[in-house]
Order: sequence, then structure tokens, then C-alpha cells
Amino acid sequence: MAISRAQLAKELEPGLNSLFGISYDQYQREYEEIYAMEDSQRAFEEEVLITGFGAAPTKTEGQGVSFDQASEGFTARYTHDTISLAFALTEEAQEDNLYDSLGKRYVRALARSMAHTKEVKGADVLNNAFSSSFTGGDGVSLINTAHPLAGGGTLANRATTMADLNETSLEDNLIDISTFTDDRGLTISVRATKLVVPPQLVFVADRILNSPARSGTADNDLNAIKNTGVLPGGYTVNHYLNDPDAYFILTTVTEAGEGLKMFQRTPMETSMEPDFSTGNIRYKARERYSFGFSDPRGIFGSQGA
Repeated sequence: MAISRAQLAKELEPGLNSLFGISYDQYQREYEEIYAMEDSQRAFEEEVLITGFGAAPTKTEGQGVSFDQASEGFTARYTHDTISLAFALTEEAQEDNLYDSLGKRYVRALARSMAHTKEVKGADVLNNAFSSSFTGGDGVSLINTAHPLAGGGTLANRATTMADLNETSLEDNLIDISTFTDDRGLTISVRATKLVVPPQLVFVADRILNSPARSGTADNDLNAIKNTGVLPGGYTVNHYLNDPDAYFILTTVTEAGEGLKMFQRTPMETSMEPDFSTGNIRYKARERYSFGFSDPRGIFGSQGA
């Protein structure tokens, strides 16, 4: 009985699927070090800021109790992108048993392309964090000195004068994070969790965070950042950041799933089909996801001096 083209396609598919999964898993998912990840069942996701109450006042004897109102603030929207790429194996390549040399190479290249795009899209949020052309739900850039608060005033998640990464600048940033307030001006418990740096700052970050004594000094003072454990997650390097001087500090707000977020709408799917007219076997990879941010308190940043 003759083997049909459809039968040949089914016989090829298990090998390609196996190779694809192996190649993709070999690449470190650096975006996972930055974002809280959730699944999505819709074309887009929206998250609405709910403001609480202001500070409770003292009630004077005989007077009525004061009333306050909560309200809705801005809305953060995540619109999923569809990422897809395909390649084809010719009929002659199949007949000449070139699958091992051609197929493996193409599958690895496809895996690299899909992984690269996901990393770039994840890093794009930080690469555009200081740009007024890329705003969040509150109408300003992710890293800004003037995030509007529902109760009036603004919140800053960067220093007024940004500085290069060093012990002093990092300590100042950590202090600023610890003084964050909510939208009604109440002090909240927000702590730094992790430092995110480009490859150019990896050695600077390591010296600042891991030296037993203060980095770059001749005295014997303790490294207070290391000694107090104020950055429990240490540092992570993201190779897709495009500013060699910029660095970012993630906070417990992102850790709690309310700061920087990645929604996975459709996990990686692979499919294969034969082309009747050419005899080619076509192989496709596809997924849908979105990266973004809701609460700017989830991150603090600096572009350097």
C-alpha cells in the first residue's frame, strides 16, 4: 500500500515537535525574573485602580462620625500580541533523508526566533520606561516623578536627579521605595526585592550587593545593603536592555502581582501540514501574550547620570 503525503506528514511531526520543545527550553526566560505572570481568557485584560480611604480622623465627643468615599482610579489595559513564524521542508529534502541536517537546524532557528521576540517584548517595557511616548493607565511613563494620585499630589518612582548605579544612589533609591504612599497618602509597606541590570552593570551590581565590606572604600564599614538584606532577590541580568547605564529595582508590589505583569493568552502551539501542490511540509509556531504594568509602585528606575 502506497504511503500518502498525509501519512508522511504525521510520521515527521513527532520528531519535529520533540526537537522544538528541547531547543526552546534551553534558553533562559529572563522576562520571568521581572514580571508576575498570569493566564488570560480574553482578547485583552483591564485592571482598575481602586482607591481606599484617607487617614481616620479623631472624633470629638458628641460629634458625628466622619464619612469617606472610595473611588475608581485609572485603568491599565493589556492587549495581547500574536507572535507566529513558520518554515517549510521541501519534498526533495524529505526524499533524500535530509531531515536530520535541515530539519534540526530550522527548528532550532525557529525556537530562537520565538524566544528572542518574547524576550525583546518583555524588555521593551523597561527600555521605554522613561519615554513620554509610552504611557501607562495614569497617563505618564512607567518611570516618572509625577504619577498622579487620586487624593491629590504625585508619586515618584525615580530620583529627581538620576545617578549611575553605585552604593550611594542605590541606598537613596531603597529609602525612596520605603516611603511610598497609596493614592490617599497613607504610608504603605513596600520593599525592594530585586535589582535588574544590563550586562554592562553586572560587575558593579555584584560588588555593591555581595561585598562583605563597603565597595570601593578603604575603611572597614559593613556593606549595609548586604547586611540588612534589603534586596532579598539580589540582582538579575537582562541581556535585552538597551541602555548600558539604566537599572531598575523591583518591589513587593510586582511580587504580589500588581506591578509589572505578563499575560499568556495562548501558550506556544506548533502545527504541521503538507502542501499538495509543492509537496513541502510546512511547520508553524504561534503564541499570544502581552507585557505591561498596572501599579507603578512595582518598580523604581534610573537612567544613570
